[in-house]
Formats: sequence, C-alpha cells, structure tokens
Amino acid sequence: MKHVGKIISDLRAEKEMGQKELAALLNLSLSTISNYETGVHSPDFDTLRKVADLFHVTVDYLLGRTGFRCSLEDLKENVTPDHTISNFIDAILALDADSRTFLLDFALYLQKCQSESQ
Repeated sequence: MKHVGKIISDLRAEKEMGQKELAALLNLSLSTISNYETGVHSPDFDTLRKVADLFHVTVDYLLGRTGFRCSLEDLKENVTPDHTISNFIDAILALDADSRTFLLDFALYLQKCQSESQ
C-alpha cells in the first residue's frame, strides 16, 4: 500500500506541478512537502483536507484507504439535468453482477463509438 506522501507525489506529477508550486498553494515550506513525499512526516488533517480539495480527491484516497478518487462534491455534480453521478452509482450498485457486466460492456461500446466518430 502506498503511503500518503507517495500519493501526493503522484497527484502532483499528474498535474505537472513542482514541489515548490504545491508548497506555495498550501502555504507550506518546500522542505515540508519533501518530508511528506518521502514519508519523513505526515500531513495533519487540515493539510490533508486542503490537498484533497486541491487535487479533487477524497481524504480516504490520500490515505490509501480507497482507490476511488471522486470527491463528494463531484458525486453531487449533474451528468444529466435530472441525475447526479451519485444517482448513477446507486443505480449501478442496485444491479446484479451480470447486469453490471452488461452495463460496463455497453458503456465501453458507446465510448468506442464516440471516439470513432470524432
């Protein structure tokens, strides 16, 4: 399991952000960010919350408790005028395993069709 510092480092790299830039955004020193990323120190709860908000992930994701990145605010986002991401997730979880597999296959098919038409 990855430690919180490695996860922060990975998120920072995905955004092509340097340690110095992250430190400035969090109002921390460069050495503090470096210490987090190398596992010398761990961020306090307030810093974890700020990092989660900055990278649009959950604190549980930062702590390595889940691989699911989506923040609670993202779950409230409408994907259609009448449905949120959370509504979609609830509907999927209510399906049996075969139906979930069919739904995923269908979604991947739609994604392929969309990319081919662009």
